Amino acid sequence: MIPEIRKKYNAEFTEEKYQEYLNEMNAAHPNALEFRIAETPVFCNREFTDQMISACESIVDVIISPEFKEQSARAIPENVRVPNENDRCQFIAFDFGVCENEDGKLEPQLIEMQGFPTLFAFQVLQIDTFSKVFNIPSNFSAYLSGYNRESYLEELKQIILGGHPKENVILLEILPHQQKTKIDFYCTEDFVGIKPVCLTELIQKKNKLYYLLDGKETEIKRIYNRIIFDDLQQQSAALQQKGKLLLEPLEVEWLPHPNWFYRICKYTMPFITHPNVPETRFLNTLPNIPADLENYVLKPLFSFAGQGVVIDVTPHDIEAIKDPENWILQRKVKYAEVIPTPDEPAKAEIRIFYFWKDGEPRPIATTNLARLSKGKMIGVRYNQNKTWVGGTVTFFENKA
Repeated sequence: MIPEIRKKYNAEFTEEKYQEYLNEMNAAHPNALEFRIAETPVFCNREFTDQMISACESIVDVIISPEFKEQSARAIPENVRVPNENDRCQFIAFDFGVCENEDGKLEPQLIEMQGFPTLFAFQVLQIDTFSKVFNIPSNFSAYLSGYNRESYLEELKQIILGGHPKENVILLEILPHQQKTKIDFYCTEDFVGIKPVCLTELIQKKNKLYYLLDGKETEIKRIYNRIIFDDLQQQSAALQQKGKLLLEPLEVEWLPHPNWFYRICKYTMPFITHPNVPETRFLNTLPNIPADLENYVLKPLFSFAGQGVVIDVTPHDIEAIKDPENWILQRKVKYAEVIPTPDEPAKAEIRIFYFWKDGEPRPIATTNLARLSKGKMIGVRYNQNKTWVGGTVTFFENKA
């Protein structure tokens, strides 16, 4: 998004450098990297970064407000409501599309948010490798709020461990070694020291949980949770049955607690008013159907992996919905074809990571990931056989 830097990067790019970059990342955990890595980072100027952070902070204001727990109570489906919810969501991610407004100017627009972890550890490997192989300008950093590699990893480690010995903390996932994001689990073990543990490996004794560590039953005091309950409900009957133990009043600390996944999601967007957050309404609060429906998208609040989203909305689609309280109507945004590549330009999304440490009054921005796409939407299925697409990172222009 900074023409002179983009021009220089593209001119210096070679396939040999890209292959070196991939080899470096694969060397850490051979055969674990199962998603495409883009050939370029995103370079973001100060103005654009400030707009994203301003939007994030306005959402944080809502999340930390005394009313938020009550406002978001209905967001949690009763069949997946987990006991012993804590008072904060330690990890939040905000996704912004790099968009073009009516004046043809680039601006960030919030696409979604999640009260759930993302590739917090893998991104350190990616940032390290980009900085080693490619020529990243010295006045740019992938970290925010004054963080650097060392302080970021220290913060991540402190939040995940929560004062417990690492052997009493696990990363919990469904079949973790089969997940496309498994490289992040392995990087988490590298940087934090905790093991990825499958739901099927949990041992329950009354309200306590254990796992086998070097063949020895070891108590679990804290769970770094990577299970999405919507995903669990797509699994085999045996896995779903095993997952029911997570709904019991267990003597464990959650990081973050599963209920926050639902509180901080699409459900939160109607409560936000900000120029970089698209206008969003619960369908049951809509005074009338907009005349320009072509400028809106219809989304179910509770769905897995984007299922049920209606892109080209008609009045009939809205009238046919039986539970309008569980749907939102959101103004569409126009992704900009912003990054020149050797063939067609790419679109971009930037995900800002927020960490909320115990004792702190509000969460803080730490670093990011980015995704490039040349398809109709961001995602693997829309980018088959394309280059300069996939996972990457944003380097932000430092403050003057």
